[in-house]
Amino acid sequence: MKLMKPFHAVLCASLLTVSGWSVAQDAAVDYKLHAGDSITVSVWKELELQRKVIIRPDGRFSFPLAGEVQAAGRSADQVRVDIENQLKKYIPEAVVAVMVEDVAGNRVYVIGQVNKPGMYVMNPQLTVIQALSLAGGSTPFAKLDNISVIRGTGTSQKTMPFRYDQVVEGKSLQQNVTLESGDVVLVP
Repeated sequence: MKLMKPFHAVLCASLLTVSGWSVAQDAAVDYKLHAGDSITVSVWKELELQRKVIIRPDGRFSFPLAGEVQAAGRSADQVRVDIENQLKKYIPEAVVAVMVEDVAGNRVYVIGQVNKPGMYVMNPQLTVIQALSLAGGSTPFAKLDNISVIRGTGTSQKTMPFRYDQVVEGKSLQQNVTLESGDVVLVP
């Protein structure tokens, strides 16, 4: 007789699916949700408790019986556990699934002397070189050895220099940082 995994374990194994990419539950790095991301929350056998929500700018969303749920900075699985714990008061055997539908809140900006300046969604992450590539590369007037990455951390900001020529020569590769949501790549 073949043993079946409990329904809960099967749901958890496929919690994170993002427009064309998926990550197994035991992946080394879980995607952290951002304001602007869309998620679908559903409770097994509770049709009234199935809905798609967009995470508000304050990083939260409202869900029936669970109230305000903090989502930004947390994984889909952490949000699932939080909702399950809140619902247990009303539905003792609640089985919740949280699926990431859209990562529109996970964005960076590339501005200045690039061919296509603008906002770019990271799915799931980008380095500086990859962001410059998405922006169509530099214009002939760009000062490639004066590129800066501006990162906001709470109420302060910091800049990180990026010397394009060093990186493309395979030197100082630590400059090619993985961008974080909200970063600005400035090409003077």
